[in-house]
Amino acid sequence: MLRTGGLVAFPTETVYGVGANALDARAAARIFEAKQRPSFDPLITHLADVADLEVLVGPVSSAVAALATRFWPGPLTLIVDRPEGIPPIVTSGLDSMAVRVPDHEDARRLIAAAGVPVAAPSANRFGQLSPTRAEHVVRGLGAAVEMVLDGGPTRCGIESTIVDARGDHPVVLRLGALPVEELEKVTGPVAVRPGSSGQPVAPGTLAAHYAPRTPLRLVSGAEPAGIGGAECGYLAFRDRPAGDWAAVEVLSASGDLTEAAARLFDVLHRLDAAGVTGIVAEPVPDTGVGRAVNDRLRRAAATWHPAS
Repeated sequence: MLRTGGLVAFPTETVYGVGANALDARAAARIFEAKQRPSFDPLITHLADVADLEVLVGPVSSAVAALATRFWPGPLTLIVDRPEGIPPIVTSGLDSMAVRVPDHEDARRLIAAAGVPVAAPSANRFGQLSPTRAEHVVRGLGAAVEMVLDGGPTRCGIESTIVDARGDHPVVLRLGALPVEELEKVTGPVAVRPGSSGQPVAPGTLAAHYAPRTPLRLVSGAEPAGIGGAECGYLAFRDRPAGDWAAVEVLSASGDLTEAAARLFDVLHRLDAAGVTGIVAEPVPDTGVGRAVNDRLRRAAATWHPAS
């Protein structure tokens, strides 16, 4: 299916992706159509093996090579120069390309069997919650894809960290499942600029993104627990809130940030389907992978508007 221009949704360690042959401009265009994704938002190209990077793009910077060697396969996306064989639609016309090797055996076997690099953003409608289970893909994209490979729930639960390490000073463009602290063990200090004021250089960096259909409000722990009302849902980090709530989801009763990240989109899908009028969410500790969880919550809350 991939070799002949079809769309296949498949699991990775981060979230499910909807994949197409990255060398086929018409197939890549089908991703934008299926997701209702704006053409200015570039895709991530997935490879089966670390060695495939230089085969596809040629020589890379020493920092890119060091990060790929240390963290691939894994939840790290690297920005490289776009090679001639990749159609401009895959990179939204940019001269750069986002690329990674997923840490999921099914994903790598699929890419290797197809024999082509696979462009694969998250398998959901643009701007909505990322899918961490096959049923999320089916519910969100339905007949827009030819096949969904069910690999069970994803391990990380949030998207990859995106880094541009082509220059002298690596820059994190999107916080993700690989904590900044781990990156800095290889690169030294990195800048973190997870936002886009113009055309995004990396996917998932728009101010409003990763949002449930239900309006979501992000609150601080100092705000009263009852602000949402009995018809609202509540997303807690580790402790159930006081007051009456229509639905409550706890990310990690033990306070484990890795567990919280892995459960984030899954519990938001459940709250979104619970028939609540709004979702009140509290941030998690802003350290390690918790920074990426808070990043997703802030982007989801950017679509919330108070009643006038």
